[in-house]
Amino acid sequence: MTKNISSDKNVPKVSDLNNSINKIVVSRGNPFAKLMIIGEAPGAKEEEIGEPFVGRSGKLLDRLLQNAGIDINQDVYFCNVVKCRPPKNRRPTKIEIHENLPWLYQQIKLVNPRVIVLVGATALEAILKIKSRISIIRGEWIDWEGKLVMPVFHPSYLLRNPSKEEGKPMSLTKSDFLKIKEKIDFL
Repeated sequence: MTKNISSDKNVPKVSDLNNSINKIVVSRGNPFAKLMIIGEAPGAKEEEIGEPFVGRSGKLLDRLLQNAGIDINQDVYFCNVVKCRPPKNRRPTKIEIHENLPWLYQQIKLVNPRVIVLVGATALEAILKIKSRISIIRGEWIDWEGKLVMPVFHPSYLLRNPSKEEGKPMSLTKSDFLKIKEKIDFL
């Protein structure tokens, strides 16, 4: 798939999301990392601080990564499909996703990660163009554009389903991150 990702006409239209938005949330982490984690969109805390995955969900994601032996400062580059918080924290629209994809593709091109983790259904649909329940394909390696991609449950879902019982979302996600650690160490 060839995309023109350097044209000014592909810059996301922030005003389409909400005229009152005053922060664009681009990334956090190492821009030379082998691992890129892509989420949906910034939440209130992310908009306030200006970095993705820094709220409750982000703190859980950081713990999951660290428990798997992944250094969140050196091994990971965090970003979102949509760079501005949607009004009322709603899911981004297809138009908003489409307008932000060139920016995301440029990030992927510049960081050039070997492994991409898609956190939640929005990231899965945006990158792989798969509309599926995340529970069906989470934890599976998928080849996309020469990169290894793995969809995982979103940490906000894990916060709503915190059971640590074997076979439940939290234990499955812990297992997924161990597979991810193994893969980035191998590459």
